[in-house]
Amino acid sequence: MTSSFVMFSVAHIAVIAVLLLAMVVVFIFRKKGTVPRKYERLFALSLLAMEVLYHVWMMVTDRWTLASSLPLELCSISLLVTIVLLWTGNRHLIDFVFFAGIGGAIQAMLTPVLDLGFPHFRYFHFFYTHIGIILTALYFTWMKGYRPTFKGVVKTMLALNLLLPLLFVVNYLFQGNYMFLREKPYNGSLLDFLGPYPWYILSLEGVAFIMFTGLWLGFRKWRTRSEG
Repeated sequence: MTSSFVMFSVAHIAVIAVLLLAMVVVFIFRKKGTVPRKYERLFALSLLAMEVLYHVWMMVTDRWTLASSLPLELCSISLLVTIVLLWTGNRHLIDFVFFAGIGGAIQAMLTPVLDLGFPHFRYFHFFYTHIGIILTALYFTWMKGYRPTFKGVVKTMLALNLLLPLLFVVNYLFQGNYMFLREKPYNGSLLDFLGPYPWYILSLEGVAFIMFTGLWLGFRKWRTRSEG
C-alpha cells in the first residue's frame, strides 16, 4: 500500500541519508580516476529510462497534461542536460549541471513537491533522478577535474533568464505553473520565505545568484586547498 509523501518522515530522511552517503563515496574515490565512458553512459541511460517510465506512468494514469508534464521545471531541464553531459562529456554543459543542477536538486530534496510516498514508483523516480543530478555534478568536479568559475555562475544565470520568456508563454497558453512562475507550491517550499507573488520571482533570482556564488566559492576554495 502506498501512502502520501510526508516531508521529513522516515522515508524522506532515508533518501537524504542515501544522498549524503553517495556524496561521501564519490569524495573518497575522487583520486581513483574517472570511470570508463561506458559506465557514464549506462548511468545516463538509467536516468533517461526512469524519466521515460515516469511519463509513461503519467499517461497510463491520466496524469499527463500540457499544463504540468512538459520537461520545463528546473530539475527536469537539469536532468536532460545531465543525461546529455554523461553521454557526450560535453564540458560546455557542466556549468548548468553544477550550478542549476545542484542548486535546484538540493532544494527539491529538502522540500519535495511530491504527493506519493514510499514504495511508489514516483517516490523512487523523484529521488533517483535528483540524486543523479547532484552526483553527476560532483563526479565531474571531484573526479574529472571541472573547476567552477564565476563566469560559470553568470552563464547559468543568463541561461535561466533566457528560458523565462518561453516559460511565461507556456504557462499562459496551457495554464501551467512551470518553475512556479504563477504561484507557489501547494505543500510548502523555500518560496514561502521570499514574499508574495510576483515579488518572490525577483527574490528567487537573488537567492539563485547567492547560491550559485556560494557553490563557486566553496568548491573553488576546496580545489585550491586540495592542490596546495
